[in-house]
Amino acid sequence: MVSSWGGYVFLINLIPLHVLALVVTGRFSHRIYIAYSIVYCVGTILSMQISFVGFQPVQSSEHMLALGVFGLCQIHACVDFLRSKMSYEHFDILFKALLGFILGIALLVGVILSITGKVSPWTGRFYSLLDPSYAKNHIPIIASVSEHQPTSWASFYFDLQILVFLFPAGLYLCFTKLTDANIFIILYGVTSIYFAGVMVRLMLVLAPVMCILSGIAVSHLMAKYIKSVDNSQVKTQDPRKAKKFEQQSTVSSETAIAFVFVLSFLLITYAFHCTWVTSEAYSSPSIVLGARSHDGGRIIFDDFREAYYWLQMNTPEDAKIMSWWDYGYQITAMANRTILVDNNTWNNTHISRVGQAMASTEDKAYEIMHELDVSYVLVIFGGLTGYSSDDINKFLWMVRIGGSTDRGAHIKEQDYYSPSGEFRVDKEGSHTFQNCLMYKMCYYRFGQVYTEGGKPPGYDRVRAAEIGNKDFELDVLEEAYTTEHWLVRIYKVKDLRNRGV
Repeated sequence: MVSSWGGYVFLINLIPLHVLALVVTGRFSHRIYIAYSIVYCVGTILSMQISFVGFQPVQSSEHMLALGVFGLCQIHACVDFLRSKMSYEHFDILFKALLGFILGIALLVGVILSITGKVSPWTGRFYSLLDPSYAKNHIPIIASVSEHQPTSWASFYFDLQILVFLFPAGLYLCFTKLTDANIFIILYGVTSIYFAGVMVRLMLVLAPVMCILSGIAVSHLMAKYIKSVDNSQVKTQDPRKAKKFEQQSTVSSETAIAFVFVLSFLLITYAFHCTWVTSEAYSSPSIVLGARSHDGGRIIFDDFREAYYWLQMNTPEDAKIMSWWDYGYQITAMANRTILVDNNTWNNTHISRVGQAMASTEDKAYEIMHELDVSYVLVIFGGLTGYSSDDINKFLWMVRIGGSTDRGAHIKEQDYYSPSGEFRVDKEGSHTFQNCLMYKMCYYRFGQVYTEGGKPPGYDRVRAAEIGNKDFELDVLEEAYTTEHWLVRIYKVKDLRNRGV
């Protein structure tokens, strides 16, 4: 898991949290001490063998809980050993002295390591989990990622369906019978549902415990009601047993049958729902888009591969492509061309520079593109097909990220809103927006295109509006290629001597 997904940090913090809960509740034992010590030591050593992880397990703040609980376990075991070898009076004096000394040393070492930078602070993603508004206010590039958005109630039901209602019942049953295993499940369930509510990507973490707790609830309900389904054998065997059974049973046989039937039906529909969701939502590659026509037929939009193939076949091998970071990995892998920013998003300053170019006028954008040695610019436009995840809908994030650094301080988000405070593409829209590079690249020649019957030319199907600026020419760019459905548009940056031509 460490080698495949950074979400392993959740697990490496959940296990020590469970051990800490056992210590606090007085359930800590020699068995837990041995198990956690082995897991922590072996797991940490193995994870450090992965090159991009390195010494993070002992240097980053995200891993400090595991290290701290490991140290606490050693102290707890040492205290238990000393208690068994000393009288109560002597042990009490020694314990207080050692406790003060160890806490002081730990605090001093922690402060020194933090000041010297030996222990790195939490990353922005983890701050966002504890404070959902942190990323939007301080690191907009994190908040701009769609998988970092809060999860809607509709998404919970879409992915989990009946498990949403069975989860609380399973959680309650775990509380009624507290064991070491149930405490772990409770901690897993409570923490994962909170984090999944903060970031939609963490639905992956929530799904397993949802199944576990829902299974506990279903098992309990089935075991309770199936006993009442058929009590005829009890009545015929022994009248005294039948009378005792009737006193213990709180529901009739008919009610139990109805309940078991309804619950079984819900579980069957859940299985069909999971199959349908997997087929419709999680089986199509993001690079090939599918849609339904008015008659129910399947429509395939293969514009992404078309554009990347064109880049590979018609641009120099050393060409540099400027696009928003969402498409960086795809361009690198499928077009085999150099990109400025990609999905790694580690260089916030570089991404901010690209956002500044997209949000600036042609002249200012050209200066940035010349500085970055850009050969081609690629944008995604859904105004013709109705594809809503295009660059116009992402544009405000480009503005926010572009204005988050010192060099982009002149870019103000409010300048791109209409006088009424709306983000519009029609005549009521902002003059600054209608003259920026992104607007011109997306809507170049679009004012001559009819997209729907009964609508004027230049009607944007995503924004449901006629664009406000139709008659313009590009000064520093020239259109190089536009895909079949206008989904991907590629522009070539003119040489310096051709400016104004």
